[in-house]
Amino acid sequence: MRKFAIPAALLAATAPAFAADIGAPPPPPPAYAPPPLFTWTGLYVGAQIGYAWGTDTVTVNPFGFGTDFTPNGVVGGGHIGFNLQFNQVVAGVEGDIEGTGISRTFSPGGVIYDTSVSAQGSIRARLGMAFDRVLLYATGGGEFAGFDTTVTAIASDQTSQTRAGWTVGGGLEYAFTPNWSVRAEYRFADFGNFTQPAPFVFGFGTSVNHHETENAVRAAVSYRFDPFWAPRY
Repeated sequence: MRKFAIPAALLAATAPAFAADIGAPPPPPPAYAPPPLFTWTGLYVGAQIGYAWGTDTVTVNPFGFGTDFTPNGVVGGGHIGFNLQFNQVVAGVEGDIEGTGISRTFSPGGVIYDTSVSAQGSIRARLGMAFDRVLLYATGGGEFAGFDTTVTAIASDQTSQTRAGWTVGGGLEYAFTPNWSVRAEYRFADFGNFTQPAPFVFGFGTSVNHHETENAVRAAVSYRFDPFWAPRY
């Protein structure tokens, strides 16, 4: 009897605790820590390539006649910039430099006009709205370019000018990894007017006025360095 009484007593003593365990709610799951949100903040560098088409509006002074034609060609180079993100707003500054194949020869009325751009670059502000890894932005600032222009009839007049102007545009950028992004961009640039003396073509005291504008589309890839204060992904 003692052999059966001792286990029975132990079972009776532990039964309430066992029953309480069965009726108790399960422990809560461990707290979920979401991954850090993507940020556009940081220094970045990259390369771009595109196509540009412009308009060279020429006017012969003092006669007042003229024409316009469209230099065009491939552009490509590198860029560097820095972004800061505040909630969805992304503000930054960017500079780029490019070599170009922009050129055109045009010959109305027996006079040959030739315009080419050897190099160009810009320093611009950027302002956009971020939707996680997608960035819609506008950009604008100063742009410079080196123009070589020649006017030829029986003889030739040639000049080289480095022009400063303004540019404005916008684009769409997508970050396909936390550090790498691609983008497509359009910009318009206006380099203003400059005068090319043309005494050997139109006579003493004559000149050719050029007004240079440019449209360009570009594709680019950039690598963004993580800011030292940001958490790693």
